[in-house]
Amino acid sequence: MTEKEPNIHASAPGDSPESEDDQYVAARRQNLDTLRQMGIEPYPYRYEPTHAVTDVLEQWEELAPEEESSDEPVTVSLAGRFLGLRSHGKTLFADLLDATGRIQLYIKKNIVGDALFEIAGCLDLGDWIGVEGSLMVTRMGEKTVQVTGLTVLSKSLRPIPTPKKAIDPETGEEKTFNAFTDQEARYRYRYVDLFVNPEVRDVFRTRALLISTVRDYLDERGYLEVETPVLQMLHGGASARPFVTLHNTLDMEMYLRIALELYHKRLIVGGLDRVYEIGRIFRNEGLDRRHNPEFTMLELYQAYADYNDIMVLVEEMFARWCEMVLKGRTTVTWDGHEIDVAPPFPRKSFLGLIKEHSGIDTAALDDEDLQQALEQAGVETEGRVGRGALLDEAFGHFVEQHLIQPVFVIDHPVELSPLAKRHREVPGLTERFELIIAGMEFANAFSELNDPDDQRERFMAQLKLLELGDVEAQRLDEDFISALEYGMPPTGGLGVGIDRVTMLFTGQRSIRDVILFPTLRPEEGRNPE
Repeated sequence: MTEKEPNIHASAPGDSPESEDDQYVAARRQNLDTLRQMGIEPYPYRYEPTHAVTDVLEQWEELAPEEESSDEPVTVSLAGRFLGLRSHGKTLFADLLDATGRIQLYIKKNIVGDALFEIAGCLDLGDWIGVEGSLMVTRMGEKTVQVTGLTVLSKSLRPIPTPKKAIDPETGEEKTFNAFTDQEARYRYRYVDLFVNPEVRDVFRTRALLISTVRDYLDERGYLEVETPVLQMLHGGASARPFVTLHNTLDMEMYLRIALELYHKRLIVGGLDRVYEIGRIFRNEGLDRRHNPEFTMLELYQAYADYNDIMVLVEEMFARWCEMVLKGRTTVTWDGHEIDVAPPFPRKSFLGLIKEHSGIDTAALDDEDLQQALEQAGVETEGRVGRGALLDEAFGHFVEQHLIQPVFVIDHPVELSPLAKRHREVPGLTERFELIIAGMEFANAFSELNDPDDQRERFMAQLKLLELGDVEAQRLDEDFISALEYGMPPTGGLGVGIDRVTMLFTGQRSIRDVILFPTLRPEEGRNPE
């Protein structure tokens, strides 16, 4: 066992040939060569463990019966990373970490034999190994595998961060050293983050449970899961800037989708009454703790429904998440707030909330007076094109940060909702809602616009905004209008941001914490190619 504790820089764990980890990489390669000289293949093809670590710990009484009641001890086979080495001459204590948990290993020379003990001596922290052995409890009371067989499964050639607690000689305080805590490095080296910080694995297990739960919920209600194009000839369904690519064979520009909506409505026209899709969306926009250029969206469409029906569906969806993910709890803690996600959720009007929090009655003002009133109130309006953009800016400035508990914000202006049906009672508004929690939009839904003539007018109004410089304005989609002309029944539609739902249910403040490999700038000094 030649390796010392590496001094890992959190920003780059053994990231380049010039790093100060060279000496540790060289020592590991020497151990690799030694194993091969011993006739050991350090990268074998397969290994078959009999148990996971958590299974062993949970079934301990069954697997490790009292010695006097068992003729032979039960042997288990486990696989995972080799960590936490403690050497005591002819005895080694270490830990095995698998996907479920951690357990202590006891490797004694007079039990495993000289050859196997020599192989163990060539192990480095982070190596993947398989072990066979019987179960025992040490004098310190720790559940342990007494190793009788050991197989090298993969050699780790780079040193890993290994947190250690020690007394600071200057202050006398206990401190943790060599912990992998730099947040950007954790995103960049997620493969290190996942095994060094086990709680990260739990976040992504919860994310998977959220998705499987909502999929089961929709399947039970007769929704059909569908797949629609990611590469599109015309982007639409949302107000966002797209990513542009080139199709070589067709010699034409294409776009990564910014929404799922327009294709799903085509399916409703085609007679698929209930459809949903959980897929990646791409928007060529900024990066912050709430936004990533690619993210996961659930969209669904239900024929013969309106936005009132979809509100009930969203409430039922959250109730199911509380049952399956929170195990019956109805509160979560996010960014210092205790948030009750148990339905029903209150309903408040978009313009009413602006008036409540700003004192400005936007419905009584024309566009010019509205812009002037907002500027006097300190709202940034430069570059905002059209009434809809002004109202959107006003809502973000005055209202969003105050909406901590779940609320359905309903009845948005027509200018903000080019794909939503006009309100059946209030002129100038649409039947639309957004679910806002902790100041963030979690869901967006409409009574879907199914009048092709009205839809064409809305698209034409969007084109005027495009001409005035609004790069996020929607384009005219003639094929979509043609589909509506074949007839689309009354329909309720919904989009839910899966990443933000995961943030809420796992208490993560940044969207990067719930995306396995978030978008990052290239590392300084490293060629991105």
